[in-house]
Amino acid sequence: MMNVDNYKNEENDLSVEDQNHHGRKQQHSTASASSPPAAAGGGELPPAEQPQPAPAVLQFPNVTIPARDLNTVCSGGGISFLSGNRSLKFSYGYSSFKGKRASMEDFYETRISEVDGQMVAFFGVFDGHGGSRTAEYLKNNLFKNLSRHPDFIRDTKSAIVEAFRQTDADYLNEEKGQQKDAGSTASTAVLLGDRLLVANVGDSRVVACRAGSAIALSDDHKPDRSDERERIEQAGGFVIWTGTWRVGGVLAVSRAFGDKLLKPYVVAEPEIQEQQIDGVDFIIIASDGLWNVLSNKKMDFLEMDFLICNSEVKNVTGFSSIHKVLLITL
Repeated sequence: MMNVDNYKNEENDLSVEDQNHHGRKQQHSTASASSPPAAAGGGELPPAEQPQPAPAVLQFPNVTIPARDLNTVCSGGGISFLSGNRSLKFSYGYSSFKGKRASMEDFYETRISEVDGQMVAFFGVFDGHGGSRTAEYLKNNLFKNLSRHPDFIRDTKSAIVEAFRQTDADYLNEEKGQQKDAGSTASTAVLLGDRLLVANVGDSRVVACRAGSAIALSDDHKPDRSDERERIEQAGGFVIWTGTWRVGGVLAVSRAFGDKLLKPYVVAEPEIQEQQIDGVDFIIIASDGLWNVLSNKKMDFLEMDFLICNSEVKNVTGFSSIHKVLLITL
């Protein structure tokens, strides 16, 4: 049994290219000739009425963002459903707005669906680099591949890993004729009954709040992580410093979808963490544009400020529920 309130499916996904996002460098590095080559360069529920205009200013700790200048779109929804003998409720909001760059390559997805008789909620943030193609492909295909996996309900973790691999392989197959390389991070959260499964590839991050304390549910995939560097070097790649640590002197994340020229080293293998949702107040899934200016420990203040500043999300999260998901892409 499912009740849906205040659902809106607003999209502000811009399809433009920015070769420098995520630290992708257009120039070849000064590394040796053996270096890897540098890359050139919704939901199933019906939409409701349009949201009211965003407030003039969104205020986060240490950050003030004039919403009228950034074409902010904020919306969300909520759902209640039965899981066994329990009635579960959660609500969610999402916002997407462009920062200082001339372009934005972030996409997000929210899906509520029934899979093999069980209610599933899927949330994802996909932060593209080298163009928006990869992030948009993930938005359109990742949940589809996951929900169709035959073991999705029975062995969810294995299904997530295999769906990530399949989606990356399918995307790379479609990219064979493309001249320019592109890639994307992915951070996803799946709510299945009282289970929360978080999977990430790259440096988009998932953080939960429980009893006022921040809990990291993902670990950024950076080239200077000792285990990531070892994996890359064992695969025949290298990591060097060019203003920041980069795979092959090119990419500042060590795992991503796409990036076919770096694919032996930059993989789309997710790391997965599982939590019980009991006691979790809310989670935030966001691309690195947020976490570059906001620490995990300050995210509880971010959630409060965001809900207060935006009436649409505030109304949505008015559920008498402690299970809230706030997705923000910057």
